[in-house]
Amino acid sequence: MAQSNFFDPVHFRRLVSRLTSPLTEKYIGLLAALPEDGHVVVALARDLIDWASRDVLPLIDMSETRKVFLTAEWLDLVMLNYEVDPGFLEKYVPTGTELDSFLGKTHVSLVGFRFCCTKLLGSLAVPLHSDFEEVNLRFYVRRKEGGENRRGVVFIAEIVPKQAVAATARLIYGENYICLPMKHAVSIDGPKRTVKYQWQVNNQWSQLTADAIGPPQLPRNGSLEQFITEHYWGYSRQRNGDTVEYQVAHVPWRVWVSSASGFEGGATDLYGGELGRIIQVQPSSAFIADGSPVTVFKGTRLS
Repeated sequence: MAQSNFFDPVHFRRLVSRLTSPLTEKYIGLLAALPEDGHVVVALARDLIDWASRDVLPLIDMSETRKVFLTAEWLDLVMLNYEVDPGFLEKYVPTGTELDSFLGKTHVSLVGFRFCCTKLLGSLAVPLHSDFEEVNLRFYVRRKEGGENRRGVVFIAEIVPKQAVAATARLIYGENYICLPMKHAVSIDGPKRTVKYQWQVNNQWSQLTADAIGPPQLPRNGSLEQFITEHYWGYSRQRNGDTVEYQVAHVPWRVWVSSASGFEGGATDLYGGELGRIIQVQPSSAFIADGSPVTVFKGTRLS
């Protein structure tokens, strides 16, 4: 029964077109329960889902109403999470959204990751701008759309090392991108993994790092890891007060819970005094996510 359910084309297309966490976990779980060679089939299923999100999903949506802005791979994500007073974030909340919380606690996250194989409109690779780092400071919101609860991300500031990338994001989405020198390092020593992202402000290097040991796991339903990683909408407040909403499609990421993590350097120049001081303390939680192919759709203004 598990095999016929997974390979039924109707079920598979739903999985491809929506890529929602419950469906993904349902089918992966069914395959993992196979008595023989289950791990081989699970690996195949993950490859199929990655391929679908990278190559099939953009084609499906280009033929419907949504249009692709870019496709890429987001890899080696480091996520440092801090509990904050909701009052610190009220001035950043876009119109039409409200702060989201996990078990009554509000979080901001300092996130570093690698943009790889980036293509505008799903097919146009820009020379020297396909692979680069990004570090962003984000928080979490939600919005009701009909019967759907859309859980999304708002970026306070985003750093990239490419001026053209920063300018394009500011123009298209009104996001607060800045261009700074950046570098990263991923070190794997047996079961230990260390990921580091660095950026330079006023001749001073800042960095976020995380260590992890052992294999990654899909986040448990209802866990903080699931809350942080599974926001599939972005919201950006425009200069005139409007809000732009855009969708980001990807499979659920596997995560390593970090055994050691932190931020070093100056933060107030980029994030202001209150938020700068917050991220200079030890994060309340941290993890590394493996990442996946992603599709970012063109945004729409909320009425």
